Amino acid sequence: MNARSESIGLTTTRVSDFVELTKPRITTLVVMTTWMGYVVASQGAVQLGPLLHALLGTALTCGGTSALNQVWERDRDARMERTRHRPLPMGRVHPGDAMWFAVGLSLAGLAELALFVNLLTALVAGVTLATYVFAYTPLKRRTWLSTTVGAFPGALPPVIGWAAARGTLDAGAVALFAIQFIWQMPHFYAIAWMYREDYARGGFPMLSVIDEDGSLTGRQIAGWSMLLLPASLLPALLGHAGPLYAIGALLLGFVLLLLGLAVARTPELRNARRVFLASILYLPALFGLLVLDNLL
Repeated sequence: MNARSESIGLTTTRVSDFVELTKPRITTLVVMTTWMGYVVASQGAVQLGPLLHALLGTALTCGGTSALNQVWERDRDARMERTRHRPLPMGRVHPGDAMWFAVGLSLAGLAELALFVNLLTALVAGVTLATYVFAYTPLKRRTWLSTTVGAFPGALPPVIGWAAARGTLDAGAVALFAIQFIWQMPHFYAIAWMYREDYARGGFPMLSVIDEDGSLTGRQIAGWSMLLLPASLLPALLGHAGPLYAIGALLLGFVLLLLGLAVARTPELRNARRVFLASILYLPALFGLLVLDNLL
């Protein structure tokens, strides 16, 4: 291999490391739910230009937020099996470079939203960044209640989409926020139970770490799954969806609830994994139905 090929290989690797800092899978989910919020708020009259600016600004802000989180958790990430291969713990990216990259992405995303969408959208995105980085991230080291705090910024992407489409917030935006907020609880408690030993090594006092037999974690999963069922019907009750969505929401909700109750009865790893996998399918299926119902 000649020097030029080696240089290209190193450059490609370095770019991929910086891309990894943005947590592409999470960013993709955030962009998807932002798009959904925009489409539902538009009631079928989607304006492509503002939508693209909203998605780009959201993706940049989310990527920057994820990178900031990794900068400040790099010491804990180095202790955990599931995160120790990230660019910062492995030393492939210098923390200073990662910080500048994260700040630059975040500011670019907020500027994109403020200049090309509207100020309300930029404000909601800014609140998302601030609560994730300055509330959720430090609380993860102190209390298992950080999961609930972290669900707040995690539920704001559809609100960003709503604000981008309408320039205002109303009950419809609150309904989407409620669905995504509640959905995160069984999803993340299932993850916490699956990786409880890893979280203990990282020094994170997750509920699953202090809950030796899993009974409390199981009840949290079942309780939030139960609450998600009526919350998922809010768009239909508010007139933002019809029977197609309502029936689908009930079916999806009952499946997740049954799996959540199984964890509560028997808090085994396999049951938690089933909730995790079902929750991954639940959100795009539910929001897909909501978008389809609005476009038909």
